[in-house]
Amino acid sequence: MSSEYRVPKVWVAPGEDGGTWSRINRPVAGATHQATLPVGEHPLQLYSMGTPNGQKVTILLEELLARGMQAAEYDAHLIAIGEGDQFSSGFVEANPNSKIPVLVDHSGEHPLRVFESGAILLYLAEKFGHFLPRDVTERTEVLNWLFWLQGSAPYLGGGFGHFYAYAPEKIEYAINRFTMEAKRQLDVLDKQLALTPFIAGDEYSIADIAIWPWYGNLVLGKAYDAAEFIDAASYKHVLRWAREIAKRPAVQRGRIVNRTWGEPGEMLAERHSAADIDNILAQAR
Repeated sequence: MSSEYRVPKVWVAPGEDGGTWSRINRPVAGATHQATLPVGEHPLQLYSMGTPNGQKVTILLEELLARGMQAAEYDAHLIAIGEGDQFSSGFVEANPNSKIPVLVDHSGEHPLRVFESGAILLYLAEKFGHFLPRDVTERTEVLNWLFWLQGSAPYLGGGFGHFYAYAPEKIEYAINRFTMEAKRQLDVLDKQLALTPFIAGDEYSIADIAIWPWYGNLVLGKAYDAAEFIDAASYKHVLRWAREIAKRPAVQRGRIVNRTWGEPGEMLAERHSAADIDNILAQAR
């Protein structure tokens, strides 16, 4: 470390020199400005960005559409978190925690908000009856892994990813601490996937849909440019699973939605019809 940090008696928020996200980070909740959320033509309205948490939901929606669930048609509106869109009054009304993604379902008598990506996956799986088994034993195993992801991903993103890729200085202790945990989690997955083709058993489920955008992208070299650093090749079962999931057409469609960075064919700021994705993927061919 460059210097020893002296802990003050009362913490004071730092200025805007604390790294990539410091300009929008703040220690209080609530709206910073007035703005209503746009509403498209479909009952399902998604407000998101193509981060791993955002990809979970768009991948599931595309998987549902691939299974013929036309009621899963959706509008995906971009929430530019780097610009503070998540702090608008409309967004805070939909999610008081000001985090993407948020789903608002207009199919009922009154709009229904669903926030937290794991809750959205569970809601959609139950609403449409796909990707979540009905058998209590199989269902419980899927939920085990869904909630494992919800507890584990912050160590990968906010911990490892932040200090390895985004922090304004490389802090050896922090990188070591979170690399240790990220590799432990990968080993958990690798041991599980040595026993089953998918995370929770023989069938593809919302557990896979939740975990792949985080750990699949990581081992495939599409997150933090860290595959070599974490020795991704040593997690052969995770790699097998990640590559198989990446081949799914619905995954290829869902992963580009609300994405504004990357290579041509990987970016679609907003999605309002299937044709929006078709056009982007056609450009990449």
